[in-house]
Amino acid sequence: MATALIAGALGVVGRALVEHLENDPEWDVIGLSRRSPDFETSANFISVDLLNLSDCKEKLTSLTNVSHVFFTPYSARESFADEVLPNLEMLKNLMTVIEETASKLQHVQLMLGAKWYGVQFGAPYKTPAKESDPRHMPPNFYYNQLDWLTEKQKGCKWTWSALLPHGIWGFSVGSEMNMLTSLAVYASISKHYGIPLNFPGNPDLYHSVYQIVDVSLLSRAMVWAATTPTAANEAFNITNGDFTRWCHLWPRIADFFEMEVGEIRQVNLQSLMSDKENVWKEICDKHNLNYYKVNELATWRFMDYAFNNGFDQMSCLNKIRKAGWNGLLDTEETITLQLKNMRNQKIIP
Repeated sequence: MATALIAGALGVVGRALVEHLENDPEWDVIGLSRRSPDFETSANFISVDLLNLSDCKEKLTSLTNVSHVFFTPYSARESFADEVLPNLEMLKNLMTVIEETASKLQHVQLMLGAKWYGVQFGAPYKTPAKESDPRHMPPNFYYNQLDWLTEKQKGCKWTWSALLPHGIWGFSVGSEMNMLTSLAVYASISKHYGIPLNFPGNPDLYHSVYQIVDVSLLSRAMVWAATTPTAANEAFNITNGDFTRWCHLWPRIADFFEMEVGEIRQVNLQSLMSDKENVWKEICDKHNLNYYKVNELATWRFMDYAFNNGFDQMSCLNKIRKAGWNGLLDTEETITLQLKNMRNQKIIP
């Protein structure tokens, strides 16, 4: 029996992994978060502040059976430089306790992302991006986390892996980066006003190459990387396995919401959506939805950043395929899969 310790278990990635593993009889699942889960789960959740070493020691020293750590939390700050210390400290604090406590520890996995290649700076990078590409000039807390973990692992029995996903497509409440629910709220409110589904991003992005990874595939890839010898002590790009463009995806999203495809109208979503709380409450009441505040579902600041880029974003999957991973989803065929899940859960109308 393996025991998964999922840090950041209520985020988009962590939640999906909890739901993936909790019904697998070969895994016990422990979730770490500061909040209580907003969904029914058989996983054992522990409320802990990973930025507080004393809290970690008090809450986590009993976790002697942990065999696999999946580290997915993210602490947002005003600048990329300010993000380095807290995101590194969360990893250090967790590992300080778990390495001393969990004698059965086999593997530690980091969830990184496309920011590894510098997409956050708004300038094109080499594509298709490969894990062996030179690093950009820091700051980048991903670099600090991975460098610290690889040094920490030297001489230890446990191994590590790191995944670099792009355009994560999944659902959660209260995440710092949540593309799916943000778009779902945006589309639902647009329909409420009787307007077509306008693309709110950079016109160049609409036609640029893009990649998405559905959390159903990402969860399987996480378990694969954490349990496969050829993946030990390696970092891998991970996507659905294909390339697409928003101009191909947008009509499918519009069709899901039974809306007309609108125009490309780049807007500042933080400003545009700042007064929509009452409208969202009206939508939830009208359709008998499970009510969450807009800022619990949508991350407009992240969306303004993610949709402002106007260049190709492509990750090469040669390395992970050579290691044995063969997961694949057709993004254009499955782009509404998670939206359907949200509708079934009465999150959106």
